[in-house]
Amino acid sequence: MSANKDAYDAALTAADTHARSWLSSLATRAVPPTADADSLAPIVGGPLPDEPMDPAAVVELLARSAEPGLMAMPAGRFFGWVIGGTLPAALGADWLVSAWDQNAAMRYPTPATAALEEAAGAWIVDLLGLPTGSDVGFVTGATMANFTGLAAARRHVLARRGWDVDFDGLFGAPRIRVLVGDERHDTLDLALRYLGLGAPTPVAADDQGRLRLDALAEALEAGSGEPAIVCLQAGNVHSGAFDPIGAAADLAHRHGAWVHVDGAFGLWAAAAPSLRHLVPGLDRADSWATDGHKTLNVPYDCGIVIVRDPAALRAAMGVEASYLIEPAGPGGPADPFEKVPELSRRARGVPAWAALRSLGRRGVAEMVEGFAGNARRLAEGMAGIEGAEVLNDVVFTQVCVAFGDDDRTAAVTRALLAEGRAWMSGSRWRGRTILRISVSNWSTDATDIEESLAAVRRAVATTAA
Repeated sequence: MSANKDAYDAALTAADTHARSWLSSLATRAVPPTADADSLAPIVGGPLPDEPMDPAAVVELLARSAEPGLMAMPAGRFFGWVIGGTLPAALGADWLVSAWDQNAAMRYPTPATAALEEAAGAWIVDLLGLPTGSDVGFVTGATMANFTGLAAARRHVLARRGWDVDFDGLFGAPRIRVLVGDERHDTLDLALRYLGLGAPTPVAADDQGRLRLDALAEALEAGSGEPAIVCLQAGNVHSGAFDPIGAAADLAHRHGAWVHVDGAFGLWAAAAPSLRHLVPGLDRADSWATDGHKTLNVPYDCGIVIVRDPAALRAAMGVEASYLIEPAGPGGPADPFEKVPELSRRARGVPAWAALRSLGRRGVAEMVEGFAGNARRLAEGMAGIEGAEVLNDVVFTQVCVAFGDDDRTAAVTRALLAEGRAWMSGSRWRGRTILRISVSNWSTDATDIEESLAAVRRAVATTAA
């Protein structure tokens, strides 16, 4: 085998053909896959053949075999979980990232990807109104962004109590109290578990899932003197509501706590003038986490961690080894590996750069405002369906709907998903079964909204007693 100039042509041509076919099908295809993993297993699995296969034939086999098992997540009628689409510039950049095949760990051997990620990070900090000079790392998703920011927090609050977690570990360390809203996302608990910090202490939330300041004050007073981390939320996964971030940060800082914001999708409200009121005082936190594939619409995977104090992040994530080329020095730009949990990784910040460069400041604001506008239109349309009840204040991109009792709501959800014209995931919120809608795709337009509402009406009619 040799990498001559023609070695990739046929395989890339096949991939390009199938990618274009997939993308062109999204406007009309049903959203759910037509095959399950068990039925695909014998087609793509079995014993590994002894003989090689032509690369283009492999790509053809892959595309034909996988297509029935693909969900149309990039479609404008997909509102499940909190999953965005992919902007054209970001997709093109991601293809280049794979072709370039750079291990984006160090500035010296991969200066192009380092410069692109540094530029993207600076743009993100500026767009979100966060402190200039904050460090930005590109990780896999919001879970690892939370993990990374909280790793910096863990090291910092223990160091202030004279404990060196790098050398001494956690056995015998002062207990860290981690205070979280009662309706935080479960992946925050997962990140804390990874860090050995155990279960957090829940703080009461209001009827929209916002952390209550009075309850936070009481919890901080109860543990006065202990190292503490306060985790706030920008965008409740059900209601879309935002904790009172600035006021909570000020309160936490008076007690010496580190403040971390989980803004997996909601952090981007700060980039939109009409939505910035949802995150007053966002810049007063110490670390922030978000997921680029949600609101920014870059390809999987792209989590983003931002830490106010670069030294805290680099101390928590950095590693020294004789074969690694030394960074620029204290105070200078860090190597990418000093800001994330990985050494070997793709240049996932490059598609983020492409997305931001293609949109510009105005385009980012219009896209985020468009998500919120589409959520309001869906909520208004749902409210006009007989028996439907919108349960949350629609302040951002999330809509929760019930259709009477739990059994009826579950039946409507099943009928909607079975038809497949639109996808809205079921959930439970505040003791009720709901149909949960998350608007996160740049390509969702007025036609998608109307077709999706029509699909819900059909589901309601199908399940009528």
